[in-house]
Amino acid sequence: MPARTIMVQGTASHVGKSALTAALCRIFYQDGYRVAPFKSQNMALNSFVTADGGEMGRAQVVQAEAAGIPPSVDMNPVLLKPTGNASSQVVVLGRPLDNYTAWNYHQELAGKLWDVVTAALERLRGKFDIVVIEGAGSPAEVNLQDTDIVNMKVARQAEAPVLLVADIDRGGALAAVVGTLELLPPGDRKRVKGIIINKFRGDVSLFLPAIDFLEEKTGVPVCGVVPYFDDLYIQDEDSVAMERKNYRAGSGAGKVEIAVLRLPRISNFTDFDPLESEPDVHLWYVGTDDVLGRPDLVIIPGSKNTIDDLLYLKETGLAGAIVRLARQEVPVIGICGGFQMLGRELHDPEKTESDIERMLGLGLLDMQTKFYREKVTSQVQATVSGESNFLGSYSWPLIGYEIHMGLTELGIGSRPAFMINIRSGCRVDVPDGAQNAAGTVWGTYIHGIFDNDAFRRHLINWLKKKKGLTTEGQASVINTEQKKQAGYDRLAELVRHSLDMQLIYHLMEL
Repeated sequence: MPARTIMVQGTASHVGKSALTAALCRIFYQDGYRVAPFKSQNMALNSFVTADGGEMGRAQVVQAEAAGIPPSVDMNPVLLKPTGNASSQVVVLGRPLDNYTAWNYHQELAGKLWDVVTAALERLRGKFDIVVIEGAGSPAEVNLQDTDIVNMKVARQAEAPVLLVADIDRGGALAAVVGTLELLPPGDRKRVKGIIINKFRGDVSLFLPAIDFLEEKTGVPVCGVVPYFDDLYIQDEDSVAMERKNYRAGSGAGKVEIAVLRLPRISNFTDFDPLESEPDVHLWYVGTDDVLGRPDLVIIPGSKNTIDDLLYLKETGLAGAIVRLARQEVPVIGICGGFQMLGRELHDPEKTESDIERMLGLGLLDMQTKFYREKVTSQVQATVSGESNFLGSYSWPLIGYEIHMGLTELGIGSRPAFMINIRSGCRVDVPDGAQNAAGTVWGTYIHGIFDNDAFRRHLINWLKKKKGLTTEGQASVINTEQKKQAGYDRLAELVRHSLDMQLIYHLMEL
């Protein structure tokens, strides 16, 4: 018997669909069901690589973790990674297809991907008891309904009852619910079986008249009011969440100050969540109008368009500021695209990422990068390569994953920062990244490197010693995995007590 389904749709983007989907996955998992998430088409720059080398959206990885299962590209068969304001790299079943403009994607490609979407959904339904499906944006976007492969067309295919989520924190939640239902075709409107009011602040009893109004006006029951929360360790889906990040320098006494550059096309900023959660670290994001100052560490993150984001750093003056700090022996780290920027030159002769074919880098590492259309996506295990002032004598294995286009060639003035020992399950001996002679500037292609708890603490303690701070009292290491699982449990508890779970089980005929 195919899995039962429930679908979470929203009145708009960023109303909390992803978090609520993760919560339902955790609740069903806690209740003894085999459950999997599914989002047919996701648009995000935060992505992950599965064990078999497939790339998928970070949100579905979070949901899979909440469900207690390994992530699979079937959970997100189509991933759109924006390369500009109206174009994206299209990743299908974990592999990049090509770059498409928004018009070409919707008019020429989306319909052709429907068979891919339905096949992935059916594979999941054949393996699990419940599939929790997430929509995208709003189902009431009438201009996109003809090419829809992510909202009501999926609900019809899966015969899924729909829970419609509205964000009351942004205002206009009642109008958003009524307006969304009004714009849906009659058949799709009937699929909406419940309404969820999300991100509520204050006294719920004062909202009861509004619930009565909604139910009378729409004929759809309100199955819960979920309170606003921002204190759970749940990784964010995309750059919209950057609005909640810290942009203020200055940490007070006893903390390491880390500045992460907020690139216009920043990708995988979840790399820095473990650093941000450390009690003796103050981490903030530096954008156009921010003052970089003199932090204890500068991190250049990944980018979906390395050359254009490097141009942005030069135009804002941040590039010059980073170089000056590096010359003053302030440590600088580059991750993936940020690592590529640290070199002497970047070349994109086939214009795989940018219309700019050649650009000078920051010149902090003796290396150059050339972009190719082939994309490297793999899980890896690595070790620190050699001794340096920065990486020190750290000798334990590191795990992470690679997602990058381009190959980097080191000059005589640089040496590898790491050695990859296992790639996609196979033993290898491949150098990764680079470091300068002093070890104060280094970069790597390995995402998730700060998820390695002992390595993260090793780095923080080195920075504290360099700053003249004591490392006593910080001997214990935060267990990132335990903290993540505790976050899923807290999320499930909050949502379980906010929703009418009996109604939701009834809707799924369970």
